[in-house]
Amino acid sequence: MYEIKENFALKKYNTFGIDVKTRFFVVCKSEKEITDFITIQQNTTLPLMILGGGSNVLFADDFKGYILKPDIKGVDIVKETESEVTVRAGAGEDWDEFVAYCVEHGWGGVENLSLIPGNLGTCPIQNIGAYGVEVKDVITEVETIEIDTQKKYVFTNYQCKFGYRDSIFKRKLKGKHLISHVTFRLNKQPEFKLEYGNLKEALGSFEDITLKNIRKAVIAIREAKLPDPDEIGNAGSFFKNPVVTQEKLKKLQQKYSDIPFYPLTDNKVKIPAGWLIEKSGWKGKRKGNVGVHHKQALVLVNYGDATGEEILHLAKNIQQTIIIQFDIELEMEVNVV
Repeated sequence: MYEIKENFALKKYNTFGIDVKTRFFVVCKSEKEITDFITIQQNTTLPLMILGGGSNVLFADDFKGYILKPDIKGVDIVKETESEVTVRAGAGEDWDEFVAYCVEHGWGGVENLSLIPGNLGTCPIQNIGAYGVEVKDVITEVETIEIDTQKKYVFTNYQCKFGYRDSIFKRKLKGKHLISHVTFRLNKQPEFKLEYGNLKEALGSFEDITLKNIRKAVIAIREAKLPDPDEIGNAGSFFKNPVVTQEKLKKLQQKYSDIPFYPLTDNKVKIPAGWLIEKSGWKGKRKGNVGVHHKQALVLVNYGDATGEEILHLAKNIQQTIIIQFDIELEMEVNVV
């Protein structure tokens, strides 16, 4: 049975390490506990927030309502053939532990997404991605509980309306559905994706290209340039990589011939936000308790006692600089509460 805790400190429940509190906090370990709790919560006038691993959230103030942390565990094989395996996993599973489990079993498809922090249930919301792979590539179904009615729903991959760091759960259904389980189709004879970033170069030190070695290479790359949230507060990539038209790119290339980009469909290209931030002079800058990481300009950090407002102020200053210098609007990837 779940326990409702009052005036609960959230510092350990957000990777920025922001010292805020929530009026009420509850961990639910099953769908029944979740629906039972929501039924009680709806008899109050206080707001409800769903919190996963806290790796993609910035608390700008105390939360004056209920925070529900789904902690449904379990990884089960739904279907298996000689070439594929379909697995259903609980929203409370740690994402990177799930990736490690898949790699250990020889199931390909998520190895490039190693060491991304957070819980499994939040991966469809953000459509997490890294090194040329997005989680939408392997998701077949997302199971949810509609908060207003407590009814259960199953969304197909198509119905999730996945986009770049985007989904229906981040737009139309934001705050309306709680994800309980995610089902993945993984390949037992995987085709490796190694073209993005310096992944292929990092694999040069390994004798063979295997799922395990790809995971090791990805972890090595991420650890070399991204700060550990346990050591310095951060939420990973703070901004999305902006998407612009080919025409816009050509204008930028007239002034910045070295600007990197990745072609997309529909005459669009993606420009690394980290490059824009670094080019504008923000990389490594510190203002009091907050700053931009010295190795990865896409990461904003809490040097100890920062407030969410301080980090948000820094983010807005960076956005303003990028608009002035490049005429590009950076969109925050992190959810501000």
